[in-house]
Amino acid sequence: MLYYSRGNQDDHLSAEDLRKGLYEALDKLGARKKVLALPPDITRFYSRAGELTRDAWRYYGAALTDILPALGTHFPMTEGEIRRMFGDLHLDLFRQHDWRDGLATLGEVPGEFVKEVSEGKLDFSWPAQVDKLLVEGDFDLILSIGQVVPHEVIGMANYNKNVFVGTGGVEGINKSHYLGAVYGMERIMGRADTPVRRVLNYASDHFAQDLPIVYVQTVVAATEKGQVTRGMFIGDDIECFNRAAELSLKVNFQMLDEPLQKVVVYLEPEEFKSTWLGNKSVYRTRMAMADDGELIVLAPGLREFGEDKEIDRLIRKYGYVGTDRVLQLVELNEDLRANLSAAAHLIHGSSEGRFRITYCPGNLTQEEIESVNFQYADLTEMTAKYNPKKLKDGFNTVDGEQIFYISNPGLGLWSTRARFQ
Repeated sequence: MLYYSRGNQDDHLSAEDLRKGLYEALDKLGARKKVLALPPDITRFYSRAGELTRDAWRYYGAALTDILPALGTHFPMTEGEIRRMFGDLHLDLFRQHDWRDGLATLGEVPGEFVKEVSEGKLDFSWPAQVDKLLVEGDFDLILSIGQVVPHEVIGMANYNKNVFVGTGGVEGINKSHYLGAVYGMERIMGRADTPVRRVLNYASDHFAQDLPIVYVQTVVAATEKGQVTRGMFIGDDIECFNRAAELSLKVNFQMLDEPLQKVVVYLEPEEFKSTWLGNKSVYRTRMAMADDGELIVLAPGLREFGEDKEIDRLIRKYGYVGTDRVLQLVELNEDLRANLSAAAHLIHGSSEGRFRITYCPGNLTQEEIESVNFQYADLTEMTAKYNPKKLKDGFNTVDGEQIFYISNPGLGLWSTRARFQ
């Protein structure tokens, strides 16, 4: 059922609009005794989920007893990050998701179904796992709050991904990431109906019907004047996601007539501390990059490769080597087979040999960057040349050369028309 729906390409929802829309939906739900909020973490700061979680707390008061950021494999939020994103919410409301332990298994998507949606590329079952708090907390409402935006693993982020991946377990996260990578990232990004989404929808339809989940979905666009919220859709089934995905495709996807020879991406230091996240600069632009072009990544906050110690080790060990080599490595190495999300990430972060990727890190050495098959350039020198404070999103001319600048790769997807088709 759809409880609230507003949005189009030209809409601009203010904080007050979001609050009123949320309250309109919550009024329709009726009184609730115990509420859990599932917002994203700081890596989705611009989703407006922090404000909406705070609004939900103001609406329900003491009935909103728990907030579980949907971390997936990311680092737990620091107190500073919680304050930045959620303002004055009490710290004792926040719970920490552990993707390796503390899980409840709701059911298992059969291997035959995974084989069918992967076009025969994979043949394994998929465990529908969530944080045990969702099952054992005795909640009569679970508010899953987040942003629908193009995504490299599932096509369009959010909806039940926030539940089954954001609060999911190691096996489910690994297998879902690998399914998306093996199927083909270019066939997935920007699409609402994908193999990974079908697996998660199977889990929702067959195993999660008893969980009282209501989805609050925003669509946020990057403009010259900053981030603008173009829509919000609230419901307890896939309709709210489909409406948000349709709008996101219009406002978050920039279609280009010609491939780009040089792209400069800036990674905000508070949001992007690892290549696990920072490689959004790679896969969100991969369909737009020209053969033999160059992607320059200004990454002042970059300090590691993975957000998990084991995944960081695997990235350092194998590097970003492209699909064919990763598939070989998975067959040959048990440590990579046991961490398929890391294997998928090595595919996502590769240019597949088509273009150069030059990282300019704030806290990693040249040796570290080059060891994972990226090129290195000095951050100070490159920031002086490509100054984020002076560039505008889109085409710019720097020293007589045309470059394409992206201030936040997490808010969009770029492709040539030919490659998206």
